[in-house]
Amino acid sequence: MASHQADGVATRFLYLVRHAEALPDQSGLSEKGRRQAVLLGQRLQDVPFSTVHHSPLPRAVETARLVHQELKNDVPLEASDAAGDYVPYAPAEDELPADSADFLLRFLQQFTAEELESGAELARVALERFTGPVDGNDVQHQLLITHNFLVAWLVRHTLDAPKWRWLALNHCNAALTVLRFAPGRPSSVLIYNDMRHLPTDLRWTGFPTELHV
Repeated sequence: MASHQADGVATRFLYLVRHAEALPDQSGLSEKGRRQAVLLGQRLQDVPFSTVHHSPLPRAVETARLVHQELKNDVPLEASDAAGDYVPYAPAEDELPADSADFLLRFLQQFTAEELESGAELARVALERFTGPVDGNDVQHQLLITHNFLVAWLVRHTLDAPKWRWLALNHCNAALTVLRFAPGRPSSVLIYNDMRHLPTDLRWTGFPTELHV
């Protein structure tokens, strides 16, 4: 299906990636993580990206650098706090399903009030910066290398799901999700948590063991 364009507004394809597997201290990538990042870059090498956005945290910075080295075109690398690791939205109890509210609220208790407040503002900025059609007449392909929470938040937004639903989504290290924001059409998820570029021994890292397929 062709990408719809209106005069002065064009389709954005947002390629979402959770950083590759990190070292235990989060100071960079593990050996597995470096392999994951290179293979992801090879998969994406022919995509005509306009920008590679990434989190400022070391595990995402290293992932972005390794992916970027595999791309065939010279794409700018842009670090952004809005691409960082934070809680995008903390729901109230009455927003949650009764049977899972206690579980979800216990999870959120590990974060301070200040962290939740700053996360909500960063999430607002992320939606403004990374979603929706783009200005101009040219389709844009943008790569965003980030963290699990923001991948979940942007997927939730794309599907117009309730704000709390980001809490029920997980994304593997170096897996690929692609979102489309086309003028005059509903936003859509084209690919989700795709690991076809990774061999079996590099798949499912960062994902809850009980959910491995």
